[in-house]
Amino acid sequence: MTNQRQPPRRRGQGELEALVLSALREADGPATAGWVRERLGSGLAYTTVITILTRLLTKGAVTRERAGRSFAWLPVADQAGLAAHKMRRVLDNEGDRQAVLASFVTGLGPDDERLLRELLGRSGDSRGD
Repeated sequence: MTNQRQPPRRRGQGELEALVLSALREADGPATAGWVRERLGSGLAYTTVITILTRLLTKGAVTRERAGRSFAWLPVADQAGLAAHKMRRVLDNEGDRQAVLASFVTGLGPDDERLLRELLGRSGDSRGD
C-alpha cells in the first residue's frame, strides 16, 4: 500500500470568511490576525488571514483599529447581516429594482413568502406606516 497524500480540501466560496467572522465573534473584544489564525488552527498562512480580514473590511463586515504596529479586528455583522449586505449590494447594482425584487419574491416558497410578509408587516408597524 502506498502512502499518497491527499491534496488539501478546497474550501467553498465564502467558507473562510465565515470561519474568520465566527472566530471574531468568539473573541472578548478586538482580535489580531494572529489570534484569529491560532483560533482557526487549520494551518492557514498569516497572509491568508490578513487577506480574508481585508476582504471582510471592504465588504463592511468588520472594522479595525490600530493595535501597536498592526490592527485589531471587530465583527460588524453576523452571518445573517453579511448575507443581507450582499443581497443589498446585488440589488443596488441592478438597473430595474422592481423587476429584481418581483423575480425574487415570486421565486420564494410558501413558508418564506409568509415569513417575508410577517417581517414586512412588523417593519411597517415600527415606522408608523
